[in-house]
Amino acid sequence: MATHPEATDRRVRFDFEIDFTNGGGIQGQDFRLDIDSDDISDRELAEHIVRDLRLLMVGEVRILNKEILRERHKRSARADPRGEGADGRARIDLSHPIADGTETYPGLPTPTIGEVLTREQSRDRYAPGTEFQIGSITLCGNTGTYVDSPFHRYADGTDLAALPLDGLADLDAVRIDVTGSTGRAITRAHLLPYDVTDRAVLLHTGWARHWGTGHYADGTHPFLTGGAADHLVDQRARLVGIDALNIDDTSDGQRPVHTALLGAGIPVCEHLTNLERLPVEGFRFSAVPAPIRGMGTFPVRAYAVLG
Repeated sequence: MATHPEATDRRVRFDFEIDFTNGGGIQGQDFRLDIDSDDISDRELAEHIVRDLRLLMVGEVRILNKEILRERHKRSARADPRGEGADGRARIDLSHPIADGTETYPGLPTPTIGEVLTREQSRDRYAPGTEFQIGSITLCGNTGTYVDSPFHRYADGTDLAALPLDGLADLDAVRIDVTGSTGRAITRAHLLPYDVTDRAVLLHTGWARHWGTGHYADGTHPFLTGGAADHLVDQRARLVGIDALNIDDTSDGQRPVHTALLGAGIPVCEHLTNLERLPVEGFRFSAVPAPIRGMGTFPVRAYAVLG
């Protein structure tokens, strides 16, 4: 049986104090860093801090309270080789399957799946040995993993049929891992370490693990703040996705993230899954809905291509 990466990855947690040769200093508490072995020296940690924070005029660096943890890497998560195609590239499905009665959002109708032509009925229409099935589905646009177009929020916004494919398919992407956060809000500060310009930005909260349970939609899900959404607009993100119930806080009727992103023409993809199988960057993302006129939201087969 294969060992899951979470059981083998190591991270180091530590505090630090830095003095500057031109006066002053900084401190940090409970910092965490990915490491490739079972230990790391204080000198190597100090070099990592100075390099990552791009500090100048550094004097003494003191590493305090160092502890090695078994935790999944944040910056360099390895790609899962499952799903590798003939071209040598792995394809990771990021969508929840839709079944008859699947509940996505409380209060919205669940899908009904049936048949308009059964295989038995089709035998009278075709040559012997030839049969077909034609299915039918009645569903709300907000079912499963779906994309919101600007029309979802704005009456004069772009609908599904008018969304350009170059904003939905084969996008350079980045995964922002906030699974270790102690609060629900994903703020601008969470986004600052990442290059989000001209990219699909996928917010990995870990909430997808609750899919299909009452906890998934109990109002305690992670969400993006309005300030973070403004940052993504300013940085020209191409698409923004999340593996949770809603990209906005649903505790009230305000929807600042939908308002900002869709107002800027940036599609939103909600209810993603399997984001833990992606690296931080170096992959392409696609989430293309059917081109339906007069609708703002529809399910997608979202997936990532690695390599």
